[in-house]
Amino acid sequence: MNTEYTRKVVEAAMLAAGRSLSLAELAQLFDAVDRPDNEQLRAALVELGESYTGRGIELRETASGFRVQVRRDVAEQVSRLWPERPPRYSRALLETVAIIAYRQPLTRAEIEAIRGVAVNPNIVKTLVDRNWIRVVGHREVPGRPELLGTTRDFLDYFGLKSLDALPPLAELKSLEQLDPQMALPEPIGVAVDDGDSSVEDPPGAVTPEAAADVEAAQLPPTLN
Repeated sequence: MNTEYTRKVVEAAMLAAGRSLSLAELAQLFDAVDRPDNEQLRAALVELGESYTGRGIELRETASGFRVQVRRDVAEQVSRLWPERPPRYSRALLETVAIIAYRQPLTRAEIEAIRGVAVNPNIVKTLVDRNWIRVVGHREVPGRPELLGTTRDFLDYFGLKSLDALPPLAELKSLEQLDPQMALPEPIGVAVDDGDSSVEDPPGAVTPEAAADVEAAQLPPTLN
């Protein structure tokens, strides 16, 4: 097995794809006669990741596989390639998905109880359309409201391998602390109109920052 050749093919594929690629997808890039197994692919990925040390890109493992992305410390400069891009996701949308990520599964009413404000329907629609959240069941109470949870796409976007990789809630100030998707060549900070970007939180609204000390004590030791 030519490990240098394997590394080159794997690197080229991830740069071309601009998304996470699983080991199975990477293996399919090779002919059957010289196809590397998972152990050989992982060895090539380790070597590739080490070769990026001190450079402007990095190799990141996410829930769906592996991707090459822009490092956080140069992301602002690289983002100038898209000077006309609209603003990022609104604070309200990020707060909503953060609550779902840490407290899932939960209902829309429970989200509103934590935030202290009504959840704009456009926010939930945007999160569903973006495939960051999905209905995972129903609460066995009158009306059987939908229970919401995050998806693999949510983990991929924020560069997480699993929910266990989320930082402790008491330490989280904003989802921007995580590494949002900066995989090449997709534009950085893709924005979506969630219909709430101009809405200010009313006085007394509870945000994840303000609720962290209260909610952290109620979280289970591990996230399901």
